Amino acid sequence: MKLTREIKTAILVIASILLFIWGYSFLKGKDLFNSYTTLYVEYDSVEGLSPSAPVTINGLVIGKIEKISINPTNAKLLVELQIKTDFPIAKSSLATIYEPGFIGGKQIAIEPNFSDKNFIESGDYLKGNVRLGMTESLSKKLVPLQDKIEKVLVNADNLITGINNVLDKKTQQDLKKSIAELSQTMEQFHKASAGVNSLLADNKAQINGTVANFNKVSSNFSKMSDSLNKADLGKTVKNLNATLAKVNGIMAGLEAGNGSMGKLLKDDAFYNNLSNTSKELELLLQDVRLYPTRYVNVSLFGKKNKPYKAPGDSATKAKK
Repeated sequence: MKLTREIKTAILVIASILLFIWGYSFLKGKDLFNSYTTLYVEYDSVEGLSPSAPVTINGLVIGKIEKISINPTNAKLLVELQIKTDFPIAKSSLATIYEPGFIGGKQIAIEPNFSDKNFIESGDYLKGNVRLGMTESLSKKLVPLQDKIEKVLVNADNLITGINNVLDKKTQQDLKKSIAELSQTMEQFHKASAGVNSLLADNKAQINGTVANFNKVSSNFSKMSDSLNKADLGKTVKNLNATLAKVNGIMAGLEAGNGSMGKLLKDDAFYNNLSNTSKELELLLQDVRLYPTRYVNVSLFGKKNKPYKAPGDSATKAKK
């Protein structure tokens, strides 16, 4: 059968119209040759959500938002979703509006309920949920912060007003005078510091000599410390302890009256006898000095000895 020009033209026009419809649907994200599951979700507010926004599960795009309308029965926003996936989605799953970033718009993420085995069918309603994005969360945190800053500013303004009321003219003059005196004190301190620097510069050689002497003394002390460290101090201390123990024993014996020294310290009779013996010896030596002929008599002609006279009185007088 031979096709006429009119038939060919009609076929070309129809093909062009179909191709246009398919392209338009493709640009809108809808494939005419694929079947989608239509779901509905109701929200109180969908601010930032627009049609053709993606619908995801765990970040995987499984569909898009077909349209957003107002439900006349309850004045809520009805969002129509078109999804295509073989993943089983329960009817109790949540359709959460979230913001993936600062730049991109809002999307809907389906959070499946794996414990529910009652899966969705086309035309079912899912429960809606809204998750605050970073911008909204930051905005909610900044609002109370702004209120606090405003309160702080009000308090600061009241404080400054109070300070202005306290600082009258006399107080301001006193404050200026105090600042001037403080400045003068700092200037004098600067001069004193300059004088100290000059003094240190003039006596730099003496200071260096003092430091050198101190270093020398420190070195000598270090050497002495090394010598003491090398010495057997333990043995010396041990011997000293033994000596002190012996001295303590001797002192204990003296205190107890043992030995001659102990008896001399403790025995009065021994001390008196010793004292008397010493006195008699002294008298004897005195008598020998005054009358030596009584004890040594050398006579060539047989001279008789003189009679003995006690040396008590004469010796005592001679002693006096």
